[in-house]
Amino acid sequence: MLRGIRNASENWLGRIVMTVVLTALAGSFAIWGINDIFTGYGRSYVAKIGDTEIQSDQFSQAYNDHLQQLGQQIGHPIPPDQANALGLDRQVLGQLLVQAGLDQLASRMRLGIPMSEIVQHIVTDPHFQTPTGQFDRAMFEGFLQNIGYSEQRFIDEESHDIPRREITDAVSGGLTVPQVYLDAVNQFQNQERSIAYLALGPDQAGNIPPPTDDVLSKYFEDRKILFRAPEYRKIVTLIVTPPELAKTIQVSDADVKKSYDDNLKQYVTPERRHIEQIVFPNMAEAQAASARIKSGVSFATIATERGLKPSDIDLGTVPKSGIIDPTVANVAFSLKQGEVSGPVQGQFGVAIVTVLQIEAGETKPLSVVAPFIRSDIALDRAKGKVQDIHDKIEDARAGGATLEEAAQKLNLPAATLDIDRSGRDASGKLVATMPAAGDVINGAFSNDVGVDTYPIDAEGGYVWYEVEAITPARDRNLSEVRGDVEKQWRNDEIAKRLQAKAGDMLTKLKGGGTLDALAAANGVKVQNASGIKRGVSAPGVPPKAIDAAFHTAKGSFGSSEGETPTQWIVFRVTDVKTPALDPNSDDGKKLVQLLQTSLGDDIFSQYVAWLENDLGTSVNQSVLEQAVGNNSTPENE
Repeated sequence: MLRGIRNASENWLGRIVMTVVLTALAGSFAIWGINDIFTGYGRSYVAKIGDTEIQSDQFSQAYNDHLQQLGQQIGHPIPPDQANALGLDRQVLGQLLVQAGLDQLASRMRLGIPMSEIVQHIVTDPHFQTPTGQFDRAMFEGFLQNIGYSEQRFIDEESHDIPRREITDAVSGGLTVPQVYLDAVNQFQNQERSIAYLALGPDQAGNIPPPTDDVLSKYFEDRKILFRAPEYRKIVTLIVTPPELAKTIQVSDADVKKSYDDNLKQYVTPERRHIEQIVFPNMAEAQAASARIKSGVSFATIATERGLKPSDIDLGTVPKSGIIDPTVANVAFSLKQGEVSGPVQGQFGVAIVTVLQIEAGETKPLSVVAPFIRSDIALDRAKGKVQDIHDKIEDARAGGATLEEAAQKLNLPAATLDIDRSGRDASGKLVATMPAAGDVINGAFSNDVGVDTYPIDAEGGYVWYEVEAITPARDRNLSEVRGDVEKQWRNDEIAKRLQAKAGDMLTKLKGGGTLDALAAANGVKVQNASGIKRGVSAPGVPPKAIDAAFHTAKGSFGSSEGETPTQWIVFRVTDVKTPALDPNSDDGKKLVQLLQTSLGDDIFSQYVAWLENDLGTSVNQSVLEQAVGNNSTPENE
C-alpha cells in the first residue's frame, strides 16, 4: 500500500487516490482503539492528535466534500444519516487524524517543499499537458473544478501531501520480499495436484423408508427456522426506459418507408468478386503476356513464370469499392466469371486481371427489414421522451401523488409485485425481472411504507418504486411445507449414510484396500482429475474436494462432501507438482508487486498505530455529533 501511495501520489490525479487510501487507513483507528478515545466533552474541537486540533469547520468542510463525492458516485444526493450509517463520519475523522499525525511528524523532521517545486510539479504533470508537452492551464482549472478545489487550496494541501509521501517512502522504500515468502506463496497459488476418486450419490445410500409422522414432526420442530416464510414487500414499480417506452409508440408505414429509402445503402449487399491480378512494369511485357493467355497459356502459369506466389496475385473476394485502383476496379467488374482482361494501365503499373468467382449483390426488401426499422424509429423517439416523462412524474409525486397515481395520470403501466429479498413471489417464481432489479429490491427492503424514494438509473431511463405494504416473516405450519420437509429429511438421511460409508471406505483403503475394488462393490467408477489448483474449479471435482485434496499428503486418502450433502467424494492424491517461480516473468513480477503491497500495508498499519500512541489521540464525541448534525439536510427536497 505504501508503494501505491507513493506512486499514485506523484501526480495530481493521484492525490485523489491518496485521499481514498488515507480514508481506508483511517479505519485502522478502530483497530488501535478509536472507540476508547472518544472523550473530552466540553472541548471546542472535534478531535486532537498530539498538538493538532481538528476544528469543527475543518471537519465540516472535509465531511461535505466526501458527502458530495459519495452522492456523485451513486447518482443522487445522500442524506448524512445514511452516509454515517456507512461510516462516513468516522472515515473522514480518521483520515484527518492520520493526516495531522503525519504532518506533525514531518514538522519534527523538518520536512518541507518550496513553492517553486510545487509549481514545477503542476506544470510538468502529464495530466495537465497538451500532446506536445506544454502546460495547459485550462486542463488544470477544469480538474480543480471537478474536485471542487480552489487553486490555492490545492497548492496548500499539496505542500502537506508531499512530506507525507516522503515519510511513507522512508517507511517502505526498497522493500524486498524474502525468497522463502515468495516460495511459500508460489506453492500455495500454483501447486497442482492429481487425484483418483469415487463419487458417491443417493444410489449408494441404499433404501430409505419414509419417515413416520412423529419423526417428521420432530424433525420439523427442530428446524422450523429453515422453513420460515420470509418477509414479503408489496411494491409498485414504474419503468420508464427507451426500450419500455418504445413498446407504446406507434410508427406509421410511411415513416418506415421513408427511413428505408433514406438509408437504402444499409440494406444493400454489393456484388463481390474473387479477383486475381498480375502487375507488369511496362505495357510491352503486359501485352506479350496477354497474347500468350489468348493463345491458351493459363493466367496461373504466367504468374508462376514471373516468380509470383498465389498470395502475391490474389486480391480476395471484394466489392468494387474494395479495389484501390478505380481503373482496375472498373475493368474487373466488367468481366464475366473466368474471363481474363487485356492490359490495363493502372495507378501502380500495367495490370492484367481475371475473375474467379462472382457473388451477386442483394438488396433486402422493405418487407424483411420493416420490423427492425419500425423498432429503431420507436426507440429513437422514446429516448427523446424519457427526461420529459421523468420530470412530470417527479412533479406529480412532489404534489402528493403516489407512484401509481402519477403513472395513471401519464397513462403509463405501473406494476405491483409481492416479493421476498430474492425477487420471488410466494410460489417461488422469480418475478422481479425489471431493469436494475437488484437495486430496486435492495431499495424496497431498505425503505418503509410511504417513504419517497429516488428513481434508479437503468438502460438510459429510470425505474421508480414505492413500498405499499410489508408482510413480516413468520413461522409456517408443517402442513404448509410437508413436501419440502420430507425432501429435506430424506436428503439429510442420505448425507448421514454417505458420510458413514465414506468413513468406512477410508478405513478399508488405509488397511490396504483399493479404489478399484471399492468402486466395483458400490457400483461406481474410479475417476481421475489432474492439474487441480487451489481455489480453481475443475470439471467433475467439487470445490470442497479440491480443498480437501490440498490438505492431504501425496499417496494418502481423504474424503469430503461433494457439490451437495447428498454427494460424497472419496479420493487418493496421486501426484503433487509445484512449478518453479521465475521472478522475471510477468506472473512473477505481479506476485512480487502484490507481496510488496501486502508487506507495505502491514508495516504502515503498525507505523500509524505507533504514531497514534506516541502523539496521543482523543475525540470529542459531542462536538463531532454537532458537526455532523449541522451538515444534515432533508432527505428529499
